[in-house]
Amino acid sequence: MIKVGQPAPDFTLQGYQDGKFAEYSLSKITETGKWVVLFFYPLDFTFVCPTEITGFNKHIEEFNKLGAQVLGASVDSVHSHKAWVEKDLGKLEFPLLSDFRKETADAYNILVDNDGGVALRGTFIIDPLGILRYSVVSDLNVGRSIEETVRVLSALKNGGLCPVEWEEGQDTL
Repeated sequence: MIKVGQPAPDFTLQGYQDGKFAEYSLSKITETGKWVVLFFYPLDFTFVCPTEITGFNKHIEEFNKLGAQVLGASVDSVHSHKAWVEKDLGKLEFPLLSDFRKETADAYNILVDNDGGVALRGTFIIDPLGILRYSVVSDLNVGRSIEETVRVLSALKNGGLCPVEWEEGQDTL
């Protein structure tokens, strides 16, 4: 079972971004010194999911300034991702990964067996050493807070004791 403070399960998945399909590997990204913000969503062409994906896209500059690679993932195929991006989402500044075999969602303990198996809404922050530093999982019908994800990433990178509601620039304990 995946736990904060332990190595995050490595993965290599096909993804879609900017009209291209490519392979994305957690270990290859962290080897470059980047943090990874990996978020799973249930399915393409749904109602809550596009609000989250476009929300991450709106905050991409903040993630970039913090040295993080954002990766979205679902159990859909890369071809479904391509169709959804081109039809509804528009240009994204991060890839959408296909966990079509559902192995990564299972490794991150967020696979639910309804409708043939979909991922819960899981957000994972992984440091450049491949260690899981943050994990939040919510039910299918509840969207996540992108601003909170940015705040937590900033706090983790700060390295100090960050009290409740801590924001970048504030004193640590």
